[in-house]
Amino acid sequence: MNASEPRPLQIGVTGGIGTGKSLVCRIFNALGIPVYEADERAKWLVNHDAILRADIIRLLGPNAYMPAGDLLSGQYNRAWVAAQVFNHPERLQSLNALIHPRVYADTASWVTTHQHLPYVVKEAAIMKAAGDGNTLDKVIVVQAPLELRLQRIRKRDPHRTEEEIINIINRQATEAERLAIADFVIHNDEKSLLIPQVIQLHRLFSSSQNA
Repeated sequence: MNASEPRPLQIGVTGGIGTGKSLVCRIFNALGIPVYEADERAKWLVNHDAILRADIIRLLGPNAYMPAGDLLSGQYNRAWVAAQVFNHPERLQSLNALIHPRVYADTASWVTTHQHLPYVVKEAAIMKAAGDGNTLDKVIVVQAPLELRLQRIRKRDPHRTEEEIINIINRQATEAERLAIADFVIHNDEKSLLIPQVIQLHRLFSSSQNA
């Protein structure tokens, strides 16, 4: 995209597991706003981006992908890769250093297809403050009480134990860390009406393009 061309505002949406950030994004989408799901897109890229695939094999070896003849032949071997990086933060950092630039480039390409819109939304579990090494203009943090989050996750993933869920939450950013990067907070606590909060922000972003 040429620097002189208008571009849509880029709005990040993040939140911990069970807060309902995906639901918030579905509401934005229902309002006609496209949503880039960074985590899902990264999963697609590790399988379909030839450059990224080659880089991952160079880093971790051929076992990073399922062997020929396997039912999932050629697919990213997510469980194996996770085991390789779980207790090796430097290896995880190297893997992320391969994936993140490809997601960044993919996002930029996606944004150019929507430059006629006032804003677009990027959903990701891990996010920095707007402008901190990214092209985001504003960040929305979705919040919900811990007990409500646990209820939602247990209902969605009944095979997970509460201990497993708590471990996932503890590995994610803290509420204080998320609030530190928040330009806006959406409360998905089943007390505050959710849709009006999203519509209020939709009107704000729609009227303040490139402000």
